Amino acid sequence: LSLRPIPTPTVWNGNMRFGEASTLCQHSVFANVRRKRIFLPRKESTLSAQSTATLRGSRRFRLRPATSCGQRIAQAKVARLSATGDEKLPWSTLILLAGGVGKRMGASMPKQYLSLHGKPIALHSFQTFLELNFIKEVVVVCEEEYRDIFRSYQKNLESSIPLKFASPGKERQDSVFNGLKLVSADAMLVCVHDSARPLITCEEITSVVEDAAAHGAAVLGVACKPTIKEVDEHGFVVKTLDRSKLWEMQTPQVIAPEILRKGFDLVQRESLDVTDDVSIVEHLGMPVKVTRGYYTNIKVTTPDDMFIAERFLEEKTSVL
Repeated sequence: LSLRPIPTPTVWNGNMRFGEASTLCQHSVFANVRRKRIFLPRKESTLSAQSTATLRGSRRFRLRPATSCGQRIAQAKVARLSATGDEKLPWSTLILLAGGVGKRMGASMPKQYLSLHGKPIALHSFQTFLELNFIKEVVVVCEEEYRDIFRSYQKNLESSIPLKFASPGKERQDSVFNGLKLVSADAMLVCVHDSARPLITCEEITSVVEDAAAHGAAVLGVACKPTIKEVDEHGFVVKTLDRSKLWEMQTPQVIAPEILRKGFDLVQRESLDVTDDVSIVEHLGMPVKVTRGYYTNIKVTTPDDMFIAERFLEEKTSVL
């Protein structure tokens, strides 16, 4: 078996990062190799027994069955946690932000309702959250005219999770606040997620919820890869920032509801402008845990993003 490593800038799923190497041969399907991927021929008979044994015995290449973006791993983990009372993940509410306009997409409707791989963008993450048994309630923040999309899809999934709707606000923080008003008193954590991030996985959600349960607030993030420079008002470089300390924030951002409510009291009292949810916690002087996410969890804001997301989903479907 001849395997030729090639660098690739794409991310096929959560177990492979941008810029990491993959190994390619013709007529291939995915198989996990630690945090990377290799490709095995579709017809296993074309592999000699010796080659297969060599691969499986290699310390570098340890094969395990391919998963759907980590969902099988996450579902097994959730099932294990739910089976034990002291380790059970907290009762959580999803606030799904689906009220943006999406001007950069240049479409006739908000980007989160454009079709992606056969269904509206917003429904991809909506379905992923519904698959997790610690999500006990969903609050969708969207305009009235789009609410039947979520109602119908939940009915098709035969999900009995309570579904509520809130109206979008002028700014993101206003939309989150409107959703927070409808969160049940039983909720121990609130997961705020952008519906324009359709590639979120069960594994990522489970990890960030675990961290929030331990620390009160957590957010998915990825290490910053490009060099970032501070620039003055005239367009000249002031300094180069230390990339090792810079992380790009994603969603979901998971916060205990009492902390979020206390933070909103401060934001409104001092007229603060915040661009994400954990910034509210930062203003309280409380810790926020960054949970390492995947680079696949992109936010779809441009036509180029749509193309990339479609490719990711095609590859995900091809391994099922």
